[in-house]
Amino acid sequence: MFSGITQNTSTVRSSEAHGGAVTIRIHTPRGWKLSPGQSVLVDGVCSTIMKRTAAFFEVQYVPETLSKTTVGSFALGTRVNLERSLTLNEYVDGHLVAGHVDARGRVTGAKKGIVSVMVPTSLMRFVAKKGSIALNGVALTVVSRSSDSFSVAIIPYTAAHTNLGSLKIADEVNVEIDLIARYLDALGKKR
Repeated sequence: MFSGITQNTSTVRSSEAHGGAVTIRIHTPRGWKLSPGQSVLVDGVCSTIMKRTAAFFEVQYVPETLSKTTVGSFALGTRVNLERSLTLNEYVDGHLVAGHVDARGRVTGAKKGIVSVMVPTSLMRFVAKKGSIALNGVALTVVSRSSDSFSVAIIPYTAAHTNLGSLKIADEVNVEIDLIARYLDALGKKR
């Protein structure tokens, strides 16, 4: 579980496809102590550390993850948002983020601190004005919505300390809907 508050950004060191999966090596942020088996949020995707050295850590993604996220487009130098998993004695400053990306969204507008994102219309029932949503693992508040898109405000601090500040029209982002909305929808379908 994560809070959606990016702790650091880093860059992709390598990306290698094999057998339908992709292995990504990411530069380890200074001072981070990581272990194989540990979970880390990489651009909004809950990722298990497979291998680590002082210089990098390695994660692997299977076809299901590749089909729903942007990790298949990671290349040498791609800047990614990183967050280590929560411990039970930490504050949750954002909102609960599982790292289970629902879809790739496409940026349709990015100016004056407002980013608009188009998503599959099937996800829009989970998007509420003033509700929570995560883009590339960053916890955000929905400013407005339409039938197939929503907008979020990116404050200057978030723009400077995550990769959201460099978004431009047609970029793809990893979108995770609010956990509470997901469970309320599931409960409603059981009746």
